[in-house]
Amino acid sequence: MDFLDEALITAKSGDGGRGCVSFRRERFIPKGGPDGGDGGDGGDVIVRATERLNSLLPFRYRRLFRARKGQPGMGRNKTGKSGQDVVVEVPPGTVIQNPETGEVIADLVLDSQEVVLLKGGRGGWGNQHFATSTNRAPRKAQPGLPGQEKRFRLVLKTLAHIGLIGLPNAGKSTLLAHLTTARPKIGDYPFTTLVPNLGVVALDEGKSLTVADIPGLIEGASKGRGLGHRFLKHIERTSLLLHLIDVTHVPSSGLLGDFDKVTGELEAYSPSLAGKRQIVLINKMDLLNSGHRNVDQVVEILKERGCKAFPISALTGQGLEDVKRALLEEFFHENRNG
Repeated sequence: MDFLDEALITAKSGDGGRGCVSFRRERFIPKGGPDGGDGGDGGDVIVRATERLNSLLPFRYRRLFRARKGQPGMGRNKTGKSGQDVVVEVPPGTVIQNPETGEVIADLVLDSQEVVLLKGGRGGWGNQHFATSTNRAPRKAQPGLPGQEKRFRLVLKTLAHIGLIGLPNAGKSTLLAHLTTARPKIGDYPFTTLVPNLGVVALDEGKSLTVADIPGLIEGASKGRGLGHRFLKHIERTSLLLHLIDVTHVPSSGLLGDFDKVTGELEAYSPSLAGKRQIVLINKMDLLNSGHRNVDQVVEILKERGCKAFPISALTGQGLEDVKRALLEEFFHENRNG
């Protein structure tokens, strides 16, 4: 599936229409006054979020957006027609930034939410506005004001309750397929997931949560190594992180070495990411020989660090009901009691 989560666009609002120089010419009124109408306002550039889109892919093919010019004013005090607005549709979760400074101009998170990015130029006044006691036949009108033209960066940050993180091949895609309604492609190579897959996990009591599978991080991701920078932004909006570690891969620093490596990348990218609540899932328990690893000890260490931890098998579904109960508690029981 093609996916694009950043794009540069150029937008131009419409120029205002020129005001009209005209005089009233009717039978029996030989010296009618000025009746030049105003020019129409130029069209605005509007950005609107729509759930029909889930990627910025359309901006690969179109990067210039122009609103229409206002029409000139006419005689008999007729104002020119305003220029047509141009509406730029983006998926919910899109942040609009100044490409030079990174300043956030707008953050569209809801369906149909919109912002006027550039106002059209105002239409010029017709000569009816310039009549005075000493100049009753002004031959003066204003040109319309020009529209604005600017560049913008669009950045899509996935909207999800939960971000699923872990090193490549920790089993995240398998877990997402088993835990939710998503059906991601599953393979055995680094960066198996090249786009943030979304799934919905159904909980008891008719509740549900959205989970985003973030592509596997590697060491140095926070510095842009691999695809790190492209994907870390997708977990900035999540409320909770499900952190998957592979019980069959034990680095020299111990089973928590992978956990610490990923957490270190979160801290390096953004301290707020590292501060998010985490539930740790110790995966691939189906491949573990009995007594081969002291998983209980790891669970206790993580508990001391403030993280709930569950031994699971994403492949067989072992332990996933416990995970669902923990999610229900985290998102709903806790909020209800608070």
